[in-house]
Amino acid sequence: MPDRPRRRITAVVVTFNRLDLLRRLLERLDGVPEVDEVLVIDNASTDGTGEWLAGLDGSGQGGYGDEHRSVPVLTRTLTTNTGGAGGFATGLAWARERDADLIWLMDDDGVPEPDCLTRLLAHAAEGTAEGLDFWGPVVLDEDRPDRLVFPIRLPGGTRVVHDLDDVEAAARGGTVDGIVIPFNGVLITRELVDRIGVPRAEFFIWGDDHEYRLRAEQAGARIATVPDAHFLHPSVGSLGTPMMFGSTTYNHSPSDLKHYCMARNNTVNLREYRGWPHVAMFVVKTVWFYLFTRPAPARIGLSARGIVAGLRGDFTGHERFLR
Repeated sequence: MPDRPRRRITAVVVTFNRLDLLRRLLERLDGVPEVDEVLVIDNASTDGTGEWLAGLDGSGQGGYGDEHRSVPVLTRTLTTNTGGAGGFATGLAWARERDADLIWLMDDDGVPEPDCLTRLLAHAAEGTAEGLDFWGPVVLDEDRPDRLVFPIRLPGGTRVVHDLDDVEAAARGGTVDGIVIPFNGVLITRELVDRIGVPRAEFFIWGDDHEYRLRAEQAGARIATVPDAHFLHPSVGSLGTPMMFGSTTYNHSPSDLKHYCMARNNTVNLREYRGWPHVAMFVVKTVWFYLFTRPAPARIGLSARGIVAGLRGDFTGHERFLR
């Protein structure tokens, strides 16, 4: 049997005001032999990122630039900050235009282990039952690489795990099926993007990655996490504050921008994928949390504005936090 033609792999990086971390990431990607090119979406950074990228690829339209770079880096600096959701929507659409077969997605603050992509590609067997559509590595704390940055709720139950050992123990055939953490080193096939489109840019931040996974599930995508593929990421602290006597958790953020987007986008996701009872439960949890768990009456008002915006389909309210 003749060898199957090699598939074209494009890495998409979304960045905003983290030039030092972006440099680190691009240096790592330059040493990954399977990557054909890197597309960088700069979300209108104000820290000199746009100028640095323009010098990197020469004309700002894409090219090789640095004669020591082995992987081409093409850049696109946006005129306004569109958030992670807008950045990945732009990047995925651009990768499709450039005929990518597999697209490797990541933010600027993480970095894959040198063999991360190699290990992911072991599960990319095209045309077989084992081949995946949307899959990624475990995302590990770069200071404590035995701990997950983003805890994983194992499929088929309510158990949430925080340690790499627990994810490895749950794997079958080298994967934990049905779960993936976008957009931190995940691979997605061109075929799936053609079927489900790109992330919802109007979400701006928070919940866009979850919605994209839910949309992929709805389309019958084969989704998995590969425990022996590792992506390092700075700690984001403890996700999910316990509430209601420890029976559940709430995603509290001190940022008004993040909280507003969470309230709005979570409402949209629950309504569209889970139903009205889950929207009602989210409203109850929000009121409880800011009345009893962490009293902050002003947050109830902010939450209400986000929830109402989600119900109305109004995705403009976050813009006032950017001024």
